[in-house]
Amino acid sequence: MSKVSKSISFEQLTGRVEDHLINDPRLGFLCHPSMVTPLLELQKAAREEGHEPLVVSCFRGHQRQLDIWNKKARGERPILDDQSNIISPNDVSAHHLMNAILRWSALPGTSRHHWGTDFDIVDKNAFPTADYQVQLVPEEVEQGGIFAPFYDWLETYLTKKVPGTFAWPYNQDRGGVAPERWHLSFAPTAREFFSAYSYDVFLRNLKEMEIELKEELLLSSDEVYLRFFKNINTI
Repeated sequence: MSKVSKSISFEQLTGRVEDHLINDPRLGFLCHPSMVTPLLELQKAAREEGHEPLVVSCFRGHQRQLDIWNKKARGERPILDDQSNIISPNDVSAHHLMNAILRWSALPGTSRHHWGTDFDIVDKNAFPTADYQVQLVPEEVEQGGIFAPFYDWLETYLTKKVPGTFAWPYNQDRGGVAPERWHLSFAPTAREFFSAYSYDVFLRNLKEMEIELKEELLLSSDEVYLRFFKNINTI
């Protein structure tokens, strides 16, 4: 196994292995062990305020992310613009298609979900029906959206009660990844992974993949790395 830093490997950074994670039965999903206790405390505090915090996605492996990417590039999964309108891969250039996918889906091997430090969370008590399918789109989280009251509470709790514990890497539009109010990072450990992830890691990961739009990604590798990976809010 090739080492990237003293404690974090290339394979861990890019989601190719799960050996840095645990599945604590109190949570029921794979995550980084450093996050377990703080997340349990967050869930407890939310329930005391009438919310039912539901983590809909935490660790996502490299192959899963690659499947998502390739299906979008082939038109087998929907690609949305900023207004949640569907984009057809046949109607745009390869460069436009690449950027449209990156706006909502991380390049495989660069997703923060690979680290087990990041997760998408909603309020199950806000579901309009028992079988509601979470979309993770702006309409659900903006003011007037079904999950907006939960995120309003969450921002107050995290900034005033436990500052520095969890943070939002994508809660502002910086021209890269679209704002994701539902996406939280366990900041202390996520910072370690982010710091260990260099451009050399990015390029090696890209070259080793069998991925749709690979030629365009290689041509635009500097832009993709800076705009869609490094370009986050300070956490």
